[in-house]
This record gives sequence, structure tokens and C-alpha cells, in this order.
Amino acid sequence: MAFGAEELRVLRRALALALHPRPACAEDVQDCLRLAESVDEATREGARLRAFLLADLARYRAALPGTAGGYLVLLEEALGAGYRPDPDDLAALRALRGNPAAAALLDRCQTLAEQDVRTRLAGRATSVALQSRTRLLAIPGGRASEEPARKPVDRPATGPKQQPQSPVKTPRPDRPIPTPGEVFPPKRKPAPPPANPPQQLAAG
Repeated sequence: MAFGAEELRVLRRALALALHPRPACAEDVQDCLRLAESVDEATREGARLRAFLLADLARYRAALPGTAGGYLVLLEEALGAGYRPDPDDLAALRALRGNPAAAALLDRCQTLAEQDVRTRLAGRATSVALQSRTRLLAIPGGRASEEPARKPVDRPATGPKQQPQSPVKTPRPDRPIPTPGEVFPPKRKPAPPPANPPQQLAAG
């Protein structure tokens, strides 16, 4: 895909707006929209041309060996456009190995095919490694993992310890409630002295 001078100017303005955001004028917006439409149309046209090229390549390959010249030209053009040869192309080139152009294309296609195989194997190994890692992380850690998570115990704030209160004794239902007289018995009064105390005889 090639851009013209006007398209390059629009592209530069779009990049400047992306790097240094600022309010864009209506003309810049319209130019960017037209450039995006042109790029989309070029992409669609390139896809159509690629489909036509691959269809022609398949027809020429099916008509081998009578179409060897046209097939080799189309194959080289397809390779330049990013096409990767399939097993049918490799088989056809091996059958045309006596042609120097076919032998050169065979070496090129075999190299590309080997690169594709290595890329697929590397991607598959990476995928397997990621899956294995996921399985290892998913393995339960034993019976402890099956138990529900224990809630953290709230520890009381540190401070002076409170003395435990003695339980209040309640009277037994089968025992009568004591009366105030039983709880606080009256004090005994001292006995009065005798009226005529006996006189002690003095020792003579």
C-alpha cells in the first residue's frame, strides 16, 4: 500500500494530533475520515486481489505439468504477497525439480514450511506450558483447603484486667426466708447487781 503526497500530509497531521492532543478543526477531522476510508478500501481491494491470485494459482497447479511456466510465476508472486506454500505446492515443485526455476522455488518453499512448523511447535509448547501452570495452580492443597476459612478471632483491647464478679447467691426455694429477728437477734441485758452484797470478813 502506497500513500500519495496529500495522504501523507493528512497522516502527519493525524499523528501530530495523536501525540499532542488539541482541539482539531473540522477540516482536519474530515481529512482524517477520508484517509481512513481510503485505507479501508485499499485493504479490501488487496484482499480481493489476493483471493484472485490464490484461485489462479490453484487452477494452474491443477493443470500441471502443462502450465508449469505460469504456475511458477504465480507462485513466486503469491510468496511475495505473504502466501505460505501448502503440501500440494511442495509436491508440485518436487515433480518439476528438473526446471531450475522450480528447484529454486522448492528450496524457498521448504525453508518457509520449516519456519511455519517451528512457529507452530513453539506456540503449542507455550500453550501447553501455560495450561500446565494453570493446572498446578488449580490443584487443591489438601484437606485444609476443603475446610471453610476460619474467621479471625477478635482479640480484646489491652487494658486493666477486670476481676470476675462473684455470682449472686439466690435462696433455695425449699428453705424459708429468715426473719429479721433471726438475722439480728436482740442483745442480752447484763444482770443487775444484788441488793445486799455479802460482806467479806476480814481475816483476824
